[in-house]
Amino acid sequence: MTGETRYRVIVRCPKCGERYILRGRNNEKGELETGFKQCICGNESNLHIDATPE
Repeated sequence: MTGETRYRVIVRCPKCGERYILRGRNNEKGELETGFKQCICGNESNLHIDATPE
């Protein structure tokens, strides 16, 4: 085990109601990195993100 904390990330789009469940880790800048770019409806900025440690 590397000691890095993994997070369970739930991304919700208020525009279309879609929900994504992902796993992520903190990058060097302390930001949560999952690889998620945009919702299927094209929404990139107005997303609700909830992260909990695994």
